[in-house]
Amino acid sequence: MMEISGFYFITDSSLSKKGAVDDAKAAVAGGAKVVQYRDKEKGLIAFLSEACRIRDLCGKKSVLFIVNDEVGAAMLTGADGVHLGQDDMPAETARRILGKDKVIGVTVHSVEEAERAVKDGANYLGVSPIFSTMTKKDAGPPAGLDLLRKVRKSTSIPIVAIGGIKEENASAVIDAGADAISAISATVAQNDVESKVAIFAKKFKR
Repeated sequence: MMEISGFYFITDSSLSKKGAVDDAKAAVAGGAKVVQYRDKEKGLIAFLSEACRIRDLCGKKSVLFIVNDEVGAAMLTGADGVHLGQDDMPAETARRILGKDKVIGVTVHSVEEAERAVKDGANYLGVSPIFSTMTKKDAGPPAGLDLLRKVRKSTSIPIVAIGGIKEENASAVIDAGADAISAISATVAQNDVESKVAIFAKKFKR
């Protein structure tokens, strides 16, 4: 199982200037270690087709490929794993379906949710939102670095920090205990996705 660390790239069709496949290709070239395919608007056929194209380009570069929310789509596309929110299928159920070798990530907003996710078999936690974000309308109030530190103390599995992360606050997030960070609007919405991802990826080489 590949390590969850470094820059964790998430696609977003509503913010993208060139489309998810081009964005993923640019992110991988920029040094992303994980690519999560997330699209709430496409129909099933288009979703699976695009996911498979991104899976192939990630596979060539040994980059972890994760599908957001959809356990069935993760199976059909041969993804490395799935990322689940609190309103999605429980991690315990996903684990039974996907087997022990697939990666399961779970978004958490509290230490209690983090501990439950670990107990249910999650491989990593997405702690969110760290700062105020407009990318996800249902993200909830920002938790700040305090929650990140508390979750870090409660578990040894990898933590991906997400929500309002920018170039100027990324280092503080890493110092607070994040193994990986995701910054959607600071990368996907920009003209040069590759160079923006590279800036974040270099934060882990200090």
